[in-house]
Amino acid sequence: MPDVSEITLRPLETHDDFEACIRLQRDTWGPDFADVVPATILMVSQRVGGVAAGAFDVNRRLLGFVFGISGVRDGRRAHWSNMLAVRPEARQAGLGRRLKLYQRDRLLELGVEIAYWSFDPLVAKNASFNVNGLGAVPVEYVVNMYGDTDSPLHRGLETDRLVVEWRLTDPKVEAILSEGRPALPSQAEDAPIVVPDGPTGSTPGVRSPELVDNPWVRLAVPPDIATMKATCPDDAQRWQRVTRRAFEHYFSCGYRVAGFALASDGERAWYVLSSDGEEG
Repeated sequence: MPDVSEITLRPLETHDDFEACIRLQRDTWGPDFADVVPATILMVSQRVGGVAAGAFDVNRRLLGFVFGISGVRDGRRAHWSNMLAVRPEARQAGLGRRLKLYQRDRLLELGVEIAYWSFDPLVAKNASFNVNGLGAVPVEYVVNMYGDTDSPLHRGLETDRLVVEWRLTDPKVEAILSEGRPALPSQAEDAPIVVPDGPTGSTPGVRSPELVDNPWVRLAVPPDIATMKATCPDDAQRWQRVTRRAFEHYFSCGYRVAGFALASDGERAWYVLSSDGEEG
């Protein structure tokens, strides 16, 4: 792992920076990834309030980057954070979080107070990072958002995504960034769990495979969807179908994501949804 004190975060500035970012995109999403952001967009986006920044070691090697574009949504300035990637050997250095905080600082300097991005709702680690680590709130479920990207990371499932809203100056977000996420309310601990039915798709402690109407609901996801896609693709597809149906149902009924939980045994993970107005 690189020395954290020797990592520099700064905008991508030179042609070498942009080319290094393109290489990292291909290293992360695969050599045939259809949605690589080219050097010209990485460069010009920064002229109109976008963020294209990297984490560099002492040898000026790019260890990670964050990229997004700014625009207007619902009449106010907003940012779409399109990509975040960190090299495997640097992921224990907390670079993903540092890059997001760097992005937040730059956006606040530009007068942007809200950011959006998407992530695969079945990837438990990403859900925990976004919801618990950053205080981002899932606000929309989009079916097959990106279509076929030719990325090995996306192969085996449609690219369903949760869109999150990150309210950069919200006191709840500021508290999570400085103090960590508070414990979930006690009502969430005994809430029914929605999970695919069947022996290979089951999860210990489930209460119902149906979309139960309860003020608090736990929506289970696999702790390791990548392994499941590789070893049990039918199970992975069943999880996606149930998760898709559940999110669409509960969001349409006014539920909000109040948190995300990873069990201490590492074998269970779930979103906590609430219908009483509480949210992440």
